[in-house]
Amino acid sequence: MPILTLPAHFDGNRICLDEPFSLQPNTNLIITILPRQESNNEHRDWLQLSSQKLEDAYGKNEPEYSSSLLKEVNHNYETR
Repeated sequence: MPILTLPAHFDGNRICLDEPFSLQPNTNLIITILPRQESNNEHRDWLQLSSQKLEDAYGKNEPEYSSSLLKEVNHNYETR
C-alpha cells in the first residue's frame, strides 16, 4: 500500500478519520499531531497586517524605475 495522508481528529476517546477509508487490521500508522489553528480573529489580524505592509511597500508614492537602471537584462522576461 502506498503512503497516504488522511485527515483525522481526536474526539477525546479515539482517533477518528474525517473521511471514510478502508483499513485492514494491523495496518501500520504514523500519527502526526498538528498545532492548534489560530483563532479567526488572530488570522484576520495577520491578514490585515500583511495587507497593510504590502500597501506600504507598493504604495501610490512608489517611484517608477526605468529599465536604464538594470545592470543585466533578463531576456527570458516578457516586458509589459
